Amino acid sequence: MKTYDFDTWIDRTETTSIKHAFKEEFQVPSDAIPLWVADMDFRSPDEVCDAVKAAGEFGVFGYSKGHEDYYQAVIRWMEKRHGWTPKKEWLLCTPGVVCAISIAIQAYTSRDDAVMIMQPVYHPFKNAVVKNQRRLVEHPLLTGEDGRFQIDFERMEEQLRTEQVRLFILCTPHNPGGRVWTKEELEKIIELCLRYDVLVVADEIHHDFTFPGHPHTEFAPLSPEMEQRCVICTAPSKTFNIAGLGLSNIFIPNEELRQKFQNVLDCCGLDTVNLVSLEACKAAYTYGADWLEQLLVYINQNASEVRAFLKANLPQVTMMPMDGTYLAWLDFSGLGLSQPELNNFLLNKAKLWMNDGEIFGTGGTGHMRLNLGCPRGVLMQAMKQLKDAADQAQLLSE
Repeated sequence: MKTYDFDTWIDRTETTSIKHAFKEEFQVPSDAIPLWVADMDFRSPDEVCDAVKAAGEFGVFGYSKGHEDYYQAVIRWMEKRHGWTPKKEWLLCTPGVVCAISIAIQAYTSRDDAVMIMQPVYHPFKNAVVKNQRRLVEHPLLTGEDGRFQIDFERMEEQLRTEQVRLFILCTPHNPGGRVWTKEELEKIIELCLRYDVLVVADEIHHDFTFPGHPHTEFAPLSPEMEQRCVICTAPSKTFNIAGLGLSNIFIPNEELRQKFQNVLDCCGLDTVNLVSLEACKAAYTYGADWLEQLLVYINQNASEVRAFLKANLPQVTMMPMDGTYLAWLDFSGLGLSQPELNNFLLNKAKLWMNDGEIFGTGGTGHMRLNLGCPRGVLMQAMKQLKDAADQAQLLSE
């Protein structure tokens, strides 16, 4: 088996990378280490790069759509990695999962209908609800004794009932924090949503990123009834670091729901797919398994190294235990800083560019999201800068 290199730093500052190339526009110090946007600083698998090159060398870039070998590559991946064999006709393509969530909101709800999300959560969920003029229902996640996010099912049921929720947007695995919901937790969500006639949009974009002992459970096949009342959003973008190619695979088993979704796609003129994205995705799902297995080991070790460093050197800063993903959730509340003070300290003193926890909603104050998808040397340099800055600011007094 080929050994892949995740330790080499690839300089992206002279590219169009949102994560690296626009510090001045975002008013970020030029020497700050980017640890924010959820893409990785690793080269995609060689087979993916070769597929993109081949498409470019062919030189004709006409309108495209998925054909049989594309569909089969996606279905085989779902079957082998996740134990679910969706039907070809269930699959629709969109430019991204966020796009798909907005389309689902438009397709299945009306203005002022209630849509539930569990916070803190990936901030475009809230944007999609509010900007589509739906009523946001926020379910605040709890932090259990083990330090992981937990769901307050009694409160959830009360909210579903009293708020007359029409649509539930589920992040599974959860971003931020890397919580992989258990089969039992997902079954309880299904039970409640069926009881109160709620459709579910499950964002499973991180479903390939789970660590040993925390397997991802596919949402749709847990219940025949829910399979007909859900939209499953997947993509190769996080897994193989190809978010910039803009392609997601959306599974909708129910024909009526699928047609409503397709109608909104058509209304928005989203009826074709980027041909380079199709080739990259097909190559990733066909040849990328070995690369992914090595990446998962590397990311898990990154998480362990950061956790150990904080415990030994900055015990006032804690990291939520991670079941999966490469997006860590750090609690800085022990430093005693307000959120504006924390942002200023990290950017201008530690020279670290993370995601402000408050953008993820309720429960985000005092927190930051840290992207672990970078070479370990860069990550540990970031930890050293954090420790040195905290020492200089005298934030670590006993």
